[in-house]
Amino acid sequence: MLEKLLVEIREGGTLETGKLAAKLGTSPAMVEAMLDHLRQMGYIQAYETCGDGCAGCSLSSMCKKDAHSGQVQLWQYNEKK
Repeated sequence: MLEKLLVEIREGGTLETGKLAAKLGTSPAMVEAMLDHLRQMGYIQAYETCGDGCAGCSLSSMCKKDAHSGQVQLWQYNEKK
């Protein structure tokens, strides 16, 4: 299932955990756990940008912000060598 998740990430686009879970036939909590595992393995990393990145983002109206912080966690794929 991790390989399928990596394929979805590599294909790009907006990937909200609920939609990924539906595509993979699992729960959003499992997707979050897999994302954390992929981060620990070095396949993905948190996307670093300015503190108010949503203001200039064309997808800001479509993404789901964290209820506690009001921010969105963005990830980027790392090509493993």
